[in-house]
Amino acid sequence: MPDQLASHIPAPEPDLTPEAVIARARALIPAIREQADEAERIGHHLPELDKKFTEAGFYRLLQPRRFGGYAFGMDTYWKVIFAVAEGDPGTAWGLCLGAHHAQGLGAWFPEEGQAELFGPNGDFKCPHRAAPMGTATPTDGGYIVNGQWDYCSGVAHATHFMCNTVIPGRESEGLLTICTPIDNVTVLPDWGDQNIIGMNSSGSNSVRVENVFVPGHCACSGDWTHNTTEPAPGMALHDDPLFCGRIYAMYHAGLVIPVVGAARAALHEYEHIITTKNTYFPPQVPRYTVEEYQRHYGQALALTDCAEAIILHVGEEYMERAERWHRTGEPFTREDDARMYAMIQRAAQLACQATSELFGAASSSAAKRGTRMQRYYRDMSIYLGHISARHDIVAAEVGRLHFGLKDNLF
Repeated sequence: MPDQLASHIPAPEPDLTPEAVIARARALIPAIREQADEAERIGHHLPELDKKFTEAGFYRLLQPRRFGGYAFGMDTYWKVIFAVAEGDPGTAWGLCLGAHHAQGLGAWFPEEGQAELFGPNGDFKCPHRAAPMGTATPTDGGYIVNGQWDYCSGVAHATHFMCNTVIPGRESEGLLTICTPIDNVTVLPDWGDQNIIGMNSSGSNSVRVENVFVPGHCACSGDWTHNTTEPAPGMALHDDPLFCGRIYAMYHAGLVIPVVGAARAALHEYEHIITTKNTYFPPQVPRYTVEEYQRHYGQALALTDCAEAIILHVGEEYMERAERWHRTGEPFTREDDARMYAMIQRAAQLACQATSELFGAASSSAAKRGTRMQRYYRDMSIYLGHISARHDIVAAEVGRLHFGLKDNLF
C-alpha cells in the first residue's frame, strides 16, 4: 500500500469533545445573527464567520479520524447545526450541506480517492449536488466531466465539489458520483440578494464544470440509497459505524434542521417584539401580559420543541442502528432509513407551522423587508418547494419498502 494511504492525519484538537463543540456552536449564535443581513445580501455567510466555523471544528465532525476528522456521530453534528440555525437558518443550510458530505466521501469513495481528496491536512468543505446534470465520459485513468449543476448549497466556502453524473450511452447503469477540487470548476454568481424567496445566505450557487479530468479513484457509484443489505465499504475501511453509508434520512435532516432553526429564531424575535411593544388600544399594556400573545408563544414553542425532539431522536436512532450493524451484522435497512426520513419530514411540518403562527401573530410591522421575522418566514417557506419535502411520496415509499415492493424513490 502506498505511503499516502497508510498515513494518519491528526485532528487539529485531538482532545476535543462533543460537549465542547456543541458549546462553541451555541456561543457563536450572536455572531451568526449579527452577520445575517449581509450574508443574505451577498448570498453566503461571511468569510470571517466561516473561519470561526473552521477553527471550531464544525467541518470535521463527520470526517474520518484517519483523515483529520473527529467522527463524533450524527447526534452531535445535528446539535451543532441546530445552534447555528438558531442564529441564521440560511447560514446553517450552507454550513450543513458543505460539511456533512465528508461522511459520504468516507463511506463510499475508494481509499485512494479519500486520501487524495481529504488531502494532507484534512481540509474538506464540499457540497454534493445529487441531480445528474452532467456527464462523465470515460478516458484513460478516469473521466472527463462536463455539466452545470444548480443549488450547490455550501459552495461559497468549499474546497471541493461533488456531483452526480451519467456516463454517456450507459445511463441505464445508474449514476456516477465524482469529486474534484473547487479550483477545477466555476462557481456562478447567481445566488443571494433576493434571487429567491428564502435561504439567500446558504451559498447555493450554480457550478459549471467544463472538460475537467477526474481520476477514477475520485469517483464511485452514485447509488447510495437503494442498497438493502450491505454497508458501504467505508464502515470496514475506517472500522467505524458512522461510515455505514445510510444517507437518506441524514441528507434530509440537513434541510430540515435549518427550518427548525427558523422556528427557534422566530420564537426569539417574537419574544423581543411582545416584550418591547404595547397593545394598540387602551388600556395599553405590554403585549406579553395579554393571553392572546402568550398563547401564540406557547403553541409555537411546543411545536418547535417537538420538531427538535423528533430530529434528535432520529440522530440517536441512526447511530444505534449503525453501531448494531457494525457490531453484530444486523442490517440498518433501507426501510429503517426511509422511516426516519418520514419522521424528519413531520418535524419540518411542525416547524413550518410554528413559524407561520409567529409570523401571523407578530403584526404586519414584522413583515416588512429587512425585519428578522420576515426573513425567518421566507427561509422557512423555501423548504416547502423542495423536492424532498413531499411527505406523501415518501410515505408511500415507506409502505412499498415494508411490503417488499419495488423501491423507486431517489
